[in-house]
Amino acid sequence: MARALRFEKYEGIGNDFLVVEADHDAALSPAQAQALCDRHFGVGGDGVLLSAPPVTEGAHGRMVVLNSDGSRPEGCGNGLRCLALALARKASTQRAELIIDTDAGPRTALVERRGNSADVTVSMGGATRLGEVSVNHRGAALAFQRVSMGNPHAIVFDVECSEQELDELGPRVSASLPGGANVEIVRQLSTEPPTFEVLVWERGVGRTLACGTGAAAVAALAVLSGRASFDAPILVQLPGGSLSLTVRADGLAVSLRGPASFVFSGEVLAP
Repeated sequence: MARALRFEKYEGIGNDFLVVEADHDAALSPAQAQALCDRHFGVGGDGVLLSAPPVTEGAHGRMVVLNSDGSRPEGCGNGLRCLALALARKASTQRAELIIDTDAGPRTALVERRGNSADVTVSMGGATRLGEVSVNHRGAALAFQRVSMGNPHAIVFDVECSEQELDELGPRVSASLPGGANVEIVRQLSTEPPTFEVLVWERGVGRTLACGTGAAAVAALAVLSGRASFDAPILVQLPGGSLSLTVRADGLAVSLRGPASFVFSGEVLAP
């Protein structure tokens, strides 16, 4: 007999997730996550966040991310904000300072609630440059800069690329790299404050409204390329909304602030 599966749905600037409480990180199979995320025959979402017991001393919970195709990425900035809000709601606290374990390591989160919504500031860890990869687009070679935020990203600035073109270019760039990568197309809108418009194609999901680790990788690369400054606000505008980030010179550590909202809760038969 199929068991009932309870979930809560959250979104962070349009990146939507199903939060499921779990005793361990294998509580749902990749196929089950894929079925739940199906927007026609399932609940619908960009991914599932398993809210599991912490593994680090002093941590308040653990986030395990399963993408809509069932794959498991190392990190997820928008998901981290959503899970932090879920933990704060569960504890009935309006303000919470949390440590959350992730596959990319422990991350801190400051939750400032307004009912079922919150502004959440999270630590994203340090950025690491991984070199570059060249891919043809519109008859020219594009040099994508590779940056890791615990998960891999390939970023290019100041290139004309429509959303439809990104649907073709994103998987092609990702497939050219071992293990794949998220792909970000970036256009600088202003210098004061430094503001960047970002289109993102996510490994394991496809083109999405937002990507927190992608925004962090863009901010780090913007500083490294002289487009922005250390320890100063950087604004990243994604199709789903805006995020504010800062990059420290010490270890290229990135912090990210943005909204998260509870959408609804429900119960389905486990796929």
